[in-house]
Amino acid sequence: MGRPRLQNPSINPIEEEPSDSPDTPAAEAAAAPPPELSALACLRPFLDVVCSDEALAPIKSVALSAVHKILTLDAAAAAFAGSPAAIHGVVEAVASCRLDEAVLMRKLHVLLACMRARPALSDRHVCTIVNTCYGIADQVRAREGLLKELSRHTLLDLVRCIFGRLPDAARNIPGPPPAVKPQMGGINKDQYFANKQAENGNGTDDNAGNVEASNGGGTTVQQSYGIPCAVEVFQFLCSRLNVSSEIAPLDEETLVFGLTMINSAIELGGPSFRKHPKLLALIQDELFKNLMSFALLPSPPILSMVCSIVLNLYHHLRTELKLQLEAFFSCVILKLSQPRFGATYNQQEAAMEALVDFCRQKTFMAEMYANLDCDITCSNVFEELANLLSKSAFPVNCPLSPMHILALDGLIAVIQGMADRIGNAPSKLEQSSVELEEYTPFWTVKCENYSDPDYWVKFVRQRKYIKRRLMIGADHFNRDPKKGLEFLQGTHLLPEKLDPQSVACFFRYTAGLDKNLVGDFLGNHDEFCVQVLHEFARTFDFEGMNLDTALRLFLETFRLPGESQKIQRVLEAFSERYYEQSPHILANKDAALLLSYSLIMLNTDQHNVQVKKKMTEEDFIRNNRLINGGSDLPREFLSELYHSICKNEIRTIPEQGFGFFEMSYSRWVDLMRKSKSTSPYIVCDSRPFLDHDMFAIMSGPTIAAIAVVFDYAEHEEVLLTCVDGFLAVAKISAFHHLEDVLDDLVVSLCKFTTLSNSSLVEEPVTAFGDDMKARLATETVFNIANRYGDYIRTGWRNILECILRLHKLGLLPARVASDAADDLELASEAVQGKSAPASLSTSHLPIIGTPRRSSGLMGRFSQLLSLDTEEPRSQPTEQQLAAHQRTLQTIQKCRIDSIFTESKFLQADSLLQLARALIWAAGRPQKVTSSPDDEDTAVFCLELLIAITLNNRDRIALLWQGVYEHIANIVQSTVMPCALVEKAVFGLLRICQRLLPYKENLADELLRSLQLVLKLDARVADAYCENITQEVSRLVKANATLIKSHMGWRTIMSLLSITARHPEASEVGFEALVFIMSEGAHLSPANYVLCIEASRQFAESRVGLTDRSIRALDLMADSVNSLARWSRENKEAGEEAEKVLEGIREMWLRLIQAVRKLCLDQREDVRNQALSSLQRCLTNTEGICLLPTSWLQAFDLVIFGMLDDLLEIAQNHSQKDYRNMEGSLLVAMRLLAKVHLQLLPQLFGLSSFCKLWLGVLSRMEKYMKVKVRGKRSEKLQELIPELLKGTLQVMKARGILAKRSTIGGDSLWELTWLHVNNISTSLQSEVFPGQESEQELHASKQTDSGSPTQPDNTSSGASAEVSGDQNGG
Repeated sequence: MGRPRLQNPSINPIEEEPSDSPDTPAAEAAAAPPPELSALACLRPFLDVVCSDEALAPIKSVALSAVHKILTLDAAAAAFAGSPAAIHGVVEAVASCRLDEAVLMRKLHVLLACMRARPALSDRHVCTIVNTCYGIADQVRAREGLLKELSRHTLLDLVRCIFGRLPDAARNIPGPPPAVKPQMGGINKDQYFANKQAENGNGTDDNAGNVEASNGGGTTVQQSYGIPCAVEVFQFLCSRLNVSSEIAPLDEETLVFGLTMINSAIELGGPSFRKHPKLLALIQDELFKNLMSFALLPSPPILSMVCSIVLNLYHHLRTELKLQLEAFFSCVILKLSQPRFGATYNQQEAAMEALVDFCRQKTFMAEMYANLDCDITCSNVFEELANLLSKSAFPVNCPLSPMHILALDGLIAVIQGMADRIGNAPSKLEQSSVELEEYTPFWTVKCENYSDPDYWVKFVRQRKYIKRRLMIGADHFNRDPKKGLEFLQGTHLLPEKLDPQSVACFFRYTAGLDKNLVGDFLGNHDEFCVQVLHEFARTFDFEGMNLDTALRLFLETFRLPGESQKIQRVLEAFSERYYEQSPHILANKDAALLLSYSLIMLNTDQHNVQVKKKMTEEDFIRNNRLINGGSDLPREFLSELYHSICKNEIRTIPEQGFGFFEMSYSRWVDLMRKSKSTSPYIVCDSRPFLDHDMFAIMSGPTIAAIAVVFDYAEHEEVLLTCVDGFLAVAKISAFHHLEDVLDDLVVSLCKFTTLSNSSLVEEPVTAFGDDMKARLATETVFNIANRYGDYIRTGWRNILECILRLHKLGLLPARVASDAADDLELASEAVQGKSAPASLSTSHLPIIGTPRRSSGLMGRFSQLLSLDTEEPRSQPTEQQLAAHQRTLQTIQKCRIDSIFTESKFLQADSLLQLARALIWAAGRPQKVTSSPDDEDTAVFCLELLIAITLNNRDRIALLWQGVYEHIANIVQSTVMPCALVEKAVFGLLRICQRLLPYKENLADELLRSLQLVLKLDARVADAYCENITQEVSRLVKANATLIKSHMGWRTIMSLLSITARHPEASEVGFEALVFIMSEGAHLSPANYVLCIEASRQFAESRVGLTDRSIRALDLMADSVNSLARWSRENKEAGEEAEKVLEGIREMWLRLIQAVRKLCLDQREDVRNQALSSLQRCLTNTEGICLLPTSWLQAFDLVIFGMLDDLLEIAQNHSQKDYRNMEGSLLVAMRLLAKVHLQLLPQLFGLSSFCKLWLGVLSRMEKYMKVKVRGKRSEKLQELIPELLKGTLQVMKARGILAKRSTIGGDSLWELTWLHVNNISTSLQSEVFPGQESEQELHASKQTDSGSPTQPDNTSSGASAEVSGDQNGG
């Protein structure tokens, strides 16, 4: 039931006429009446008729009509302005006359016209007008009709006239009190209004009436009415609401009207009430107390009107009504809004409507929290109201009702207010935690400035922290008092050494304590407990309070113990405190103690059902004789106490829990006392200083309540209201960084999308389009994800569930898995005139595997419209088409693709959670083939994961570990080609391609990840080898300069090497190798050995033409130039340079070893090309700083080994396997001779030169004897002697080979000819003619002497070495 309107539209508003200045000539002329006729003289005949007892009612009616017309004429206004006496005469005449009911309407019109007239009415005459009109209204209140309505409208207009002037009324103008004793409605002695007027109109009060001033012409002008009549009228209106007055009880309609007049007065007077102490005191005490009493009556109209008044009081005077507002909400709103307290449905609805109106005040809840919830002496009004709204919005086993919608409106009004305040938040809104570092008496905490947020915000948070800790301590105390006090000591709320005052204040100001335990503690005989009891009593203010009222207040805070000794100790402490503050007629504290005991006994006697014979008043008085210091207390005093106890029991078992729901007289007295000392009211502005703390309290119940209403609602308006609430909750959660709250909201919303269980629906797309609730929930959840994704954590999982379901239904846009790089590529292709691909979520390589069914938004729609030729389907109906169209529009509004394309703007924590959610949604890959739906889901999630990885290249370090592990799981668990492993492999390659140019510091990590490709199952690797190689080739060509580490190159070259034997991939792999090695463009010490090895594998491979092997050998031979270049660049002295040169020498050795292996290839062209390449590698070494040891290794490991292997092949292998081995042997011999001659200057100085030389001779000797096709080779027979002859001539020319050789002694000469003669006996005579006989003579001399010389020893050693070398060969 709604509240009645404050103003009836049928009443015309009071229009104030502009006042003319009396100083202007025009005003003086208009104000001056004709000299022969005054205003009063004009009215006198009509007034005489009105006052006449003989005139009949019709004649009086005509006279009153004439007076009314004169008063309302514009021409007469000036005359009356100068003659207040005329108006006063009219008022007195009309008020004093006796009129029949038939002309009462005229009387009301005339009095209202007098009130509206501009002349200065005195306070006395205004009171007379109000008194007269109220008498008429009271006279006809039991009747129905126009007169009743007119009388009430007149009174309402009078109130508006009086209090509309209040803001501009004169202040502090002393004047004589108006001596007015009017009568109202025939009531004489009971008229509170008349009796109190003189009391409030004394010279010390604000007064603007009855002040006469003399104008320039000597006439007196009486100023208009002011504060005194306003006080009298308002006091009278309040008194009519006093439920304990002796006035006859009023009916509901009359009470509502009285409340309406008060409401109008407050609306018009507004903040001006606080400027006038008597008016403010009336509101704070009498009015508010009566309002709370009337609000509890079983009348929804009265309750609505009371709530309207309180709302206006809150709006204008809340700073003066802090505790009154707390009492109103605790005792009225919270009580009447819940059926468990006996309120009817209409009362609940009226109370809830009032609460919603309060919640629509932007700062109401914030001020309730700051002033009440954060005050240790007040109840948690904000928290209780928020919980009330949440609970009232829940439909429990019933359909949605207006009450639920009303509570929802209030809840969303609070949330929306918080969301609106976010726009006014300061740039830095600190949410620092509160901690108490040392003990400070918590009841003494004060704020330096209650109007400056820099001070009061911190103060309020500190008080709330203290209050929460006290409540936790109370919980501990209720379980174990000792542990409860120890907890408070640990939190610095009680001192390390307990003192009585701190414990007493803990008992006094902490809500939620078990009052039985408090009573037992206070009644204990322990000395410390007795001290606490007395300190506890000192926390009460009993000054000027009746004994029974004080005793009620005292015993409400704990349960009086049952033992007599404990009762005595408690009452002794109470009596001492009471006598100290309110001695009155008590002689001493013993008198207070005895009388307190007597009251407790009387209370038990009167209210215990087991006591059959009740104590009479005389018995009570007799029992208390001579207790006041030996004398009797006044009989009237004892009689008043007796009746008070009889009517109102002192509850020795007080209510447990928080707050109170019944406002007794004693509680109201205590409230008024506390209101004088309570902390100032904090006025909150439009900035969200406390919203974080408030929202943290109410967020959970709020989300649950909105979700339940959304679930039950069917009307679009209610659903849209819920959506507004969801968005407001999301906005607040995001601003205040309440990630858990936002996650809970997302979880709740996702349940309403119906996407998680749409598989149970036969036509899910059509059902979704027909379900407005599901579409709204879907739009909302994705709206939140796009706006506030920074603060979503675990909620990403629920969002992904919805996305995956849309994907399975084919409703997602094709751009969902796109990334920024794809956008750039698409733009570049568009510029070049290329058509854009249908989907940007796949790589530019064709997918190998089973194609998926048509997906995408329009694809799904086209499937609906098309007819399947194999399985004919019926044409879709218009309803289905409309549902599908709504579905498409909803998905477009969701902007799902923005979640991933804009992921680069997400905060790090949210981005990480999104990636983890994708990995979670994809599921763990299984070695056993999974279902197509599961695989499709895993592929789609992987696409999204790759997309956000590429979009966040600047934060790749954050995502990389999880992405890599997920791809690794896929690769290692897949044994057959499938779309998932394909997407994983190529996604990994795309990531490396895109990120290498931007993340050089992660280059090694990225390239190392490509080793996963090497771990692919053989069947999987074979299926995708060509495409993998293409991607690796692209990567190399685009980023070769960025790959600098050995590890990175090792991965790349491993990937290229494995393609050497793959028919489809080898060509692409080799081209990538050529790109790296050609002209040494991208060769480096880091990749040289790897490239040589890869080249060797391509050269060995028989896949493809022989030309590729030859090209590979050329690459290897040409790489010598790079070694020479690096050597020249590092020739400068230094330890580091020497290390580099040593590495280069090692690379050269690895090069020739690799070529040596190819010299044994079965293919003739490759074998011969390898020999040529080896020769190039051995001879084109200028610039390479090779040491003699390097050459020795070259001969031992490469040249000699290669020659021996070729010889073994020629002798032991079929000619079918190795064709034309003779040609290869010839090339090998030429290589040996050429290399030996070229290196002769560098080698002859070595001590091992003899061994090296004999090795050359022994290989020539073997090659002379080799049989090819069963016979010795004629070409070798011809070639070897020629090569040997040339070598001997060069050695002779350079003095290396002589009879007296300095290198190796004569043994070199002798051993040389020993081997040469085996090859050709004529070579010695041809090279050294005439030297043969000398050699024979010298040898015979050595034999005859029998004592061999050193050269002989050397000779024998050399012979042994040659022999060993030969055997080894």
